[in-house]
Amino acid sequence: MSGQSGKRERLEDRALAALLSEPTIVQAATTAGISESTLARWLADPSFRARHREARRQVVEQAISALQRATEDAVTTLTRNLRCGVPASEIAAAKAVLDFAVKGVELVDLAERVEQLEQAAAVKKGERR
Repeated sequence: MSGQSGKRERLEDRALAALLSEPTIVQAATTAGISESTLARWLADPSFRARHREARRQVVEQAISALQRATEDAVTTLTRNLRCGVPASEIAAAKAVLDFAVKGVELVDLAERVEQLEQAAAVKKGERR
């Protein structure tokens, strides 16, 4: 790797980090130490956009993992609030529990339907051969 391409890669890495942490492209460019036009040009490049998309996906996956780790505490809190003696809190907790239960059933049903469709498509694809 030449020094120039290594420098560009380091700048791109800084730009990706800045894009994830700064609220605007202008601020991201400043934080990364590049011009706004350079960052705009990089964002137009498919390979840089793919790296940016992957970095954003990783951030979202980390956030989802954190939410999943907090699920047990959330259920405990909702359950406690079902009998806390404050009617408004009890109603809100009950509504949340029911909403989440229904959504859970809907997700399981949807996953089963997708699996059935995939199996049907695989069978149909096998028939065409």
